[in-house]
Amino acid sequence: MSNITIEKRNHRGERVWQYEGEVLERGDNWICLRAVFDRAESSLGFVTFRQGDVFIEWFFSDRWYNIFQVHDGDTPRLKGWYCNITRPAVIGESHLRADDLELDVFVFPNGTVALLDEKEFSDLDLPTSERMEALRAIQAIRRDVAERNPPFDLVP
Repeated sequence: MSNITIEKRNHRGERVWQYEGEVLERGDNWICLRAVFDRAESSLGFVTFRQGDVFIEWFFSDRWYNIFQVHDGDTPRLKGWYCNITRPAVIGESHLRADDLELDVFVFPNGTVALLDEKEFSDLDLPTSERMEALRAIQAIRRDVAERNPPFDLVP
């Protein structure tokens, strides 16, 4: 498999983080990759991301979110799915970028959905059309979880 550089940008299009991933699959409007968490430990209070955690990541050029399926290191233990509300990703052969809109959704392994960072999202200077797309993205994630659509088909 080939590697790809992932560039996370803020809502103004400024790079805030860059990392490498291994391409697992590609479609016409999406890409799935494997990345290893290499940052300092990060606790959200209900889940902790640690160095070595494995993220299976889906980015879409036609959706306003991406999905990170998070595993505890190289074990099969699923920590959950972290979904970033973003503008549609720009996916190239060796590089992709996504503009993060601060709003996030965390899906627990049992299917419970938590909405995160609403205050940060409300503070952004965004056009109404983009705010509406972000809200529709949350609805789409909730629907996919409820219907157990991939990658949420692991929910019991």
